[in-house]
Amino acid sequence: MIYQPPSLTALDRQVLADIRACHDGLHSYLFRPRRWYGTLSRVMMARAVHGSTSIEGYRSTVAETAAILDGEDVPHLDADTPRAIAAYRDAMTYVLALTDEDEPPPAMDATLIKSLHYLMTAYDWAKRPGKWRKGEVWVHNNEGAVVYTPPDRDELESLIDELVHQVNDDGPDPLIKAAMAHLNLTLIHPFEDGNGRMARCLQSFVLAQHTRHPHFMSIEEDLGRRTSQYYRALQDTAAGSWSPTRSTRPWIEWCLTAHLRQAHRTRWRLDWTEALWSACEDLARKHGLNERTVGPLMDAAYGRTFARSTYLHIVHQSHGDSLSDIAASRDLRAMVSADLLVPIGAGRGRRYEASVQLKHLRHEMRQAFPSPPDPNPYTNVDLQLSLN
Repeated sequence: MIYQPPSLTALDRQVLADIRACHDGLHSYLFRPRRWYGTLSRVMMARAVHGSTSIEGYRSTVAETAAILDGEDVPHLDADTPRAIAAYRDAMTYVLALTDEDEPPPAMDATLIKSLHYLMTAYDWAKRPGKWRKGEVWVHNNEGAVVYTPPDRDELESLIDELVHQVNDDGPDPLIKAAMAHLNLTLIHPFEDGNGRMARCLQSFVLAQHTRHPHFMSIEEDLGRRTSQYYRALQDTAAGSWSPTRSTRPWIEWCLTAHLRQAHRTRWRLDWTEALWSACEDLARKHGLNERTVGPLMDAAYGRTFARSTYLHIVHQSHGDSLSDIAASRDLRAMVSADLLVPIGAGRGRRYEASVQLKHLRHEMRQAFPSPPDPNPYTNVDLQLSLN
């Protein structure tokens, strides 16, 4: 037996309705073609990957994560961090490919779970990528104390079979189904290492089966922002050992709240990004720059530094152009001359960052768009959420 979702209350159904209303608004917004969509997609992916890997103790900034996702070297990080980030990117990219709208999404099975685990841990063979754990394991806290005891090894395959059946069942709401997949994989703890990342990736896979824009629906960013509360929700549900008869209400309430927060944050980021893109377009037009420079200016305004090679990648992602090195160098010189970018270093190692003018623009945008709502419906039961 694995953990089962709780019976939904009237409040649960209201929260689910509020989340769906937010998501419906996002869908209608994203269906309209916009130049900045590619830029925002990359930012959202970077935030999701950063959130998930930071939970596991891999330390990087969102900008550094974005750089690694684009294939850049970030030499001051420890060796494992860029490898873990790049591997998680590969697993998430595989999820997006599997759930592409051009083909029906595949059903979940044990082989797919192992394949995703292989992709995200293959950089370290000590983690036994793509293989179930050999025997018993225990989860320890930072002080070395055991905080959770998973089920016995001889139960593992049958429990995974139940998890697969639960994921493929047409019954539960997709958000509930995705949350339960996350919970059960975490607590079954089928791998030697990487169980948390795998569980969050599995949750994203289930969400991706039901939405056109899965990276905008992921709650990994929110989990990374509230890691201690995330662990507390797991602990409140499991109470230290595999106990599938316990109520999963603490976990479901936590996940639904995270979805609601993330939906509001995403809508806020959409509005903020559109305004910043328009401002960067105005700057490019004012200085006679090619339209393709707007995407890189956005990245710089977001706080990212980049090399010429990355400039080529950003232009391709945000504008669709394939540039020569000569054209890229010409663009970069023009942005420096316009006092929009500042060069750092020289020669092949030269990078570019936002100028004071561009940093000031980002600050103005932040002031124009205050922080998004931070709802907590299960604490503030009388809270009326605005869906506008």
